[in-house]
Amino acid sequence: MREGGRKLRRLGIAAVLLLAVAATARGQTGMACGTPTTLDDGWTIASPESVGLDAARLCAIAARLKETQANVHAVVIVRHGKLVFEQYFAGYDEPWGQGGGQHAFDATTKHDMRSVSKSVISLLVGIAIDRKLIASADEPVVKFYPEYASVKSPGWDQVTLRHLLTMSSGMQWDENRAWTDPKNDEPHLGSESDPIRYILSKPIAKPPDVAWTYNGGGTDLLGSILERVSGKPLEAFAREVLFQPLDITDVEWMTYAKNGKIASAAGLRIRPRDAAKLGQLVLNRGTWGGKQIISSEWIEQSVRPRFQAIGYFGGLFFYGQQWWMGRSIAQEKEVKWIAAMGLGGQRIFIAPDRDLVVMTTSGLYWHPGQGNGALDMMANYILPAVRDSKNKEKP
Repeated sequence: MREGGRKLRRLGIAAVLLLAVAATARGQTGMACGTPTTLDDGWTIASPESVGLDAARLCAIAARLKETQANVHAVVIVRHGKLVFEQYFAGYDEPWGQGGGQHAFDATTKHDMRSVSKSVISLLVGIAIDRKLIASADEPVVKFYPEYASVKSPGWDQVTLRHLLTMSSGMQWDENRAWTDPKNDEPHLGSESDPIRYILSKPIAKPPDVAWTYNGGGTDLLGSILERVSGKPLEAFAREVLFQPLDITDVEWMTYAKNGKIASAAGLRIRPRDAAKLGQLVLNRGTWGGKQIISSEWIEQSVRPRFQAIGYFGGLFFYGQQWWMGRSIAQEKEVKWIAAMGLGGQRIFIAPDRDLVVMTTSGLYWHPGQGNGALDMMANYILPAVRDSKNKEKP
């Protein structure tokens, strides 16, 4: 008993609590919490400790999520290019076209990515440029839509693909309204018989490259342009040039129910552990498995902060080319990250200085605190779990 007491004093109360959480999470099988499922999908699996992460601290995540009612469905952590933590939780969800209800999740369950899709479109535009299907991101948008010359509003001739990527086209566009509000532009992407006509007829209210306005219409234009230059449906093009090289095989890119058009800005559905590969691709400057999938130059352009993005997804962020930039304060240290973000709490965080990728899914659609669970995990559990100093130069 005296020996046990000395051990407790050496560990400290906080450490004991973390160990208790980890022990509780092991269950009857004896497997540690968050042990990734072994699947033949290209991931190398390792333990948290082998990549310098504190497993006990990671095991405390589940209790925290329950306490905060964050309705997180998945937590996937990758360090030094290895999948080291994967945990799933049942909860309320609204899968595309299915309505709301309770759902169970595991390593093989696809999840709506919502506006994470926008970041994937950015990757695909970069690949199209690499393959010379598009000359550059500075090509004018109207070049790809000659049949709409008579309906485009004045000012569209000055709008480029880069302006769409950075959401700085100057287009009059408002998604910050109730879904049922007729002045909300986003629902028109799914209800108009010709959404391209709807978008190109929108006034250019400000000069391009001056102000940032969140805009899914611009992303849908980019998806349509990818179909035009590749001669293939968006999902087929994405499978060929991005998903297959990443060993991502279980993919859906949903269409709008009313008009049947591809939902480029919001319709992607993949497994969370596959979504984490997209983060690793960015962290690796466009490489996966030793192959250059997308040019490092495009990755660098995409994650360069260009605009202040205020009031979206529960935080104060910067915006690049369909990618977000922000920071967390963990143990009094600032950690910068790159992110893909989607409605409901879908997040891919890339922390280059920690050689870390974190992917979370959630079902807090239309909830003002939808991203808080992911930010809480990053600041108070995942980043503090880093125990080594092997950092990676950021892209």
